[in-house]
Amino acid sequence: MFEHVTTFQVVRNDEGQHSLWPADRDRPAGWHAEGFTGPRDECLAHIDEVWTDLRPKRSRR
Repeated sequence: MFEHVTTFQVVRNDEGQHSLWPADRDRPAGWHAEGFTGPRDECLAHIDEVWTDLRPKRSRR
């Protein structure tokens, strides 16, 4: 779907879940920029580093 994209941003939703999104596109509703932008592999490495508890926020309460 995003094969042509070279720069991504890391996005996070209100449940604390992380994902990648093309840096040049508007983010989908409910997703917020997490502050990290770069090539796909660097963004995935960043997500691996910061998203250590994969449970949705509501499940951690």
